[in-house]
Amino acid sequence: MTAAPFPDRDAVAEKAQSFQDADQSFLKLLMENPVQDDNLIEGLTLWLNRAAEARFLNSLKLEKTGEWLGHNAPARLQFRLMELAKSSQHPAYAAYREGLRKSRGLELAFPKAPV
Repeated sequence: MTAAPFPDRDAVAEKAQSFQDADQSFLKLLMENPVQDDNLIEGLTLWLNRAAEARFLNSLKLEKTGEWLGHNAPARLQFRLMELAKSSQHPAYAAYREGLRKSRGLELAFPKAPV
């Protein structure tokens, strides 16, 4: 399966940065199509890298975006979202990771087996 050319990572990063209602709808639609998974992850990586390089770190927005993604992403994306969150120790990634943790998306998608 190859990634579809649109939206590219820049478009996804812009949607994650502004994160208005229309942007959230766009990201939800994008997450419904498995062919777009790579573009989504690349765009989120670019967005997090830009946040890490910014002069001002808006950790609350990063956390809320991570929480929203954790609540709305399908199970197939939960591991990739968490891998992205753990790929850096920068505070931008930590805030995003905290939002994912709060959403419990990974736990809900893959509950622990009763032993």
